[in-house]
Amino acid sequence: MQTNTSDSIKIPPGVWAGLIQLGITAQDIASKASLPLSLIRESVVTTAQYFAIWQAYSDLVGDTAEGIIKLATVFETTQYPPTVLATYHAKDYRDALNRMVRYKRMCPPESLHIIEEGELCTIELNWQHPEHSGPPLLLGLTLAFLLELGRRGTGIPMTAQFVEFSQPIGNLQVLEAYFGCRIQIGAETNRLTLRRSDLDLPFISYNEELLEILTPVLDRTLAEQQGSRSITERVKWIMKRSLSGGQPEIQTVAKELRMSARTLQRRLTEENTSFKHLLTQARHEQARAYLADPSLDIKEVAFLIGYEDQNSFYRAFRLWEGDTPSNWRVKQELWRKTLVTE
Repeated sequence: MQTNTSDSIKIPPGVWAGLIQLGITAQDIASKASLPLSLIRESVVTTAQYFAIWQAYSDLVGDTAEGIIKLATVFETTQYPPTVLATYHAKDYRDALNRMVRYKRMCPPESLHIIEEGELCTIELNWQHPEHSGPPLLLGLTLAFLLELGRRGTGIPMTAQFVEFSQPIGNLQVLEAYFGCRIQIGAETNRLTLRRSDLDLPFISYNEELLEILTPVLDRTLAEQQGSRSITERVKWIMKRSLSGGQPEIQTVAKELRMSARTLQRRLTEENTSFKHLLTQARHEQARAYLADPSLDIKEVAFLIGYEDQNSFYRAFRLWEGDTPSNWRVKQELWRKTLVTE
């Protein structure tokens, strides 16, 4: 299965809406995860930050199992992102699951695989990058949502046949009551097993007109994402999403792209650039973007683009723009106001 190689994950707004219903705010998550609130609000994060956010939710909610069921059931269908809407409005449960597997490629870090055999259907969940394992709660939430999708789509309170997790997952009685079956812990893989006959159940939420709009757009986006983007674009994308964790190293970026550091250096040379030059570009572009947000102070902008101290950021910005970040921000604001009044 092909995957999106860029280390960027977009968190649907519905997640935050669901957390608020559970009494947990973005500020709570940011504080617990030790992440800037501005980054949380941006809702586009690195894999490490994404895992930290879900671990923070798990810690705040207490029992992992209860956290899984609460969020899976509170998430409103009106808040579904387009990739999930295309599954909720599918023709039947099989169509929905196949769409989920397909469009999950656009939404790392998990990947799904369906196996239909005999009277059973098994959906396996794996990390797209096995070296980066996420929190157990995220595993449980993904499998719970797959069953929740079937229940909401068909309008039938269906149950699973068997559920397996590779890690401890909290109160098993809570999970078994939700899934309606036995839960195994310490399995080799994470799997949800359903009755194969359930996949033929039609969806009462089927919307052919909406699918005719969504499907071509999503398929085109998926094709573009998996297409031949230049290595320069991919490296800069990874850099921008990793800057707040410090200065990204070439070994780290190369590993994300599944190549050696030497190969990455050669590929960049072939495109007439270098890792150092792209890092400078990424920082410069992100600095301009963050400074355009008046809610961020200069010190926070410096942190978000990977500078340990504000003075280093000031020196770099003077080289880029010939001015201080504060003066540049004021001038940009005046320029925007001029455009509005003209």
